[in-house]
Amino acid sequence: MAQKVLMKGNEAIAEAAINAGCLYYFGYPITPQTEISEYLAKRMPKVGGLCLQAESEVSAINMTLGAAAAGSRAMTSSSSPGISLKSEGISYIAGSDLPCLIVNVQRGGPGLGGIQPSQSDYYQATRGVGHGDLRLIVLAPSSVQEMASLTAEAFDLADTYRMPAMLLADGALGQMMEPVDFSLFEKREVPEKAWAANGHGGKRKKNIINSLYIDPQELEDSILARYKRYAEVEEKEVKYEEFMTDDADIVLVAFGITARICKSAITAARADGIKVGLLRPITLWPYPKKILNSIAGRAKALLTVEMNMGQMVDDVRLAANGQCPVHLYTRTGGMIPSVDEVENKIREIAASL
Repeated sequence: MAQKVLMKGNEAIAEAAINAGCLYYFGYPITPQTEISEYLAKRMPKVGGLCLQAESEVSAINMTLGAAAAGSRAMTSSSSPGISLKSEGISYIAGSDLPCLIVNVQRGGPGLGGIQPSQSDYYQATRGVGHGDLRLIVLAPSSVQEMASLTAEAFDLADTYRMPAMLLADGALGQMMEPVDFSLFEKREVPEKAWAANGHGGKRKKNIINSLYIDPQELEDSILARYKRYAEVEEKEVKYEEFMTDDADIVLVAFGITARICKSAITAARADGIKVGLLRPITLWPYPKKILNSIAGRAKALLTVEMNMGQMVDDVRLAANGQCPVHLYTRTGGMIPSVDEVENKIREIAASL
């Protein structure tokens, strides 16, 4: 029988990474994700791995690139402004077609902002995490259990499609404690890394890891080939959760910790006869636009709830395609919406229908 362990979200990420075969971690401390590197500093040497605190975020992401190029499972983590510093290296990793895991435990911004939970890096993760034409697989956990299971899944997805994956969490999930079962993940078969620059003793042609293409036609061809893989990801790897959407007149759309708050508000509103449900995107890219489009076709209204000034709401509006009104409720700067606030917004929308 599987045993559950009471852990912080950050610690669950770290242990799940080791269980997934990650032996190389490169990071730099920043609140609220520092426990990841603290935990790995103790655990990695015991499993024959390396946890290295780099001199900066820039160094950490380029060390991750090097380990990934050698075919190893490699990981880095940071929080919002630290991810911004890593953005050039992330683009190099994507341009080199290298798999790795990047963890962002978000805090308030812009700038140094504050150390409280936020979801204001949605644009960065899904739109502009680095220069050039690129995508990351972006997974958004909503529990400590998912901090672990989605970490493991992210490594497999990255290896399968030869692209970086990001776990986009927030400070609340990083710091909260819940029971975790590390057996609740089914490992998938991943391709051999025949492309890795890991030594061969003259037995094969040299592998070269590169993101520089002087010939524009060659660069365009490489990008087009990469986007064929991205299209496969969009077709096969969309993940989401539906909660009470079958008969819902109002459907909330929220991810991460905000989705949990929405579930409590939905339960309270249902008790008063308001038909309301939730669609929770688990993959923020690829986004679950097909199911959301279907829901928008039968619902009377959508309500996006976010811990930012409104970012995912753009994807909700695109997916809804004008089939029903899209409302927005937000808190930002490290403020977390309460159950009562969300419930009041639900009642306001219900009264207008």
